[in-house]
Amino acid sequence: MKKNILFLALIMIGLSGCDSLSKLTQFDIDFDSYTTIPKSGLNITPFNIATPPIQSNSESKFSANNTSAGLIEKVSIKKLTLTVSSPANGDLSFLKSIKVYIAADGMDDALLASKDNIPDNCGASIDLDVTATNFKEYITKDKFSLKVKAETDKLLAEDHEVNVHTVFSVDANILGL
Repeated sequence: MKKNILFLALIMIGLSGCDSLSKLTQFDIDFDSYTTIPKSGLNITPFNIATPPIQSNSESKFSANNTSAGLIEKVSIKKLTLTVSSPANGDLSFLKSIKVYIAADGMDDALLASKDNIPDNCGASIDLDVTATNFKEYITKDKFSLKVKAETDKLLAEDHEVNVHTVFSVDANILGL
């Protein structure tokens, strides 16, 4: 009887240890990119813009977390925030809806995040609604870019430089665990 209780206790400790080990194999990586949303002139129209290529430096980021691209199981988008960096008094109230895609050589574009019915009082920064897709193949590439598709509901009198801040959650095997 005592052996059974001890055995059950060891199993419970082992199972709770799996959760702890699992958390050790998860980490976040951040990327920042800038894009310019051009002034709209006399028309309110949808527009498409792309960010310059983003060097992923994934191998060094994975190495810093004791893993490698071959051991990555899943990469998901945790957060995507747009913030106006110029003009100083700029905001994102001109947006009606926005979608941000990730693109990489040899791969189809994949939706990262979007936001519909953006309120007029959104301010200079908004968090988009992220998708539940696995972006492992994109983040393990040497570089990727972001593509923005947006629809406006107001005229934009001047160019707006916008920071696109992404946080990806990586689930990996560390040291083969």
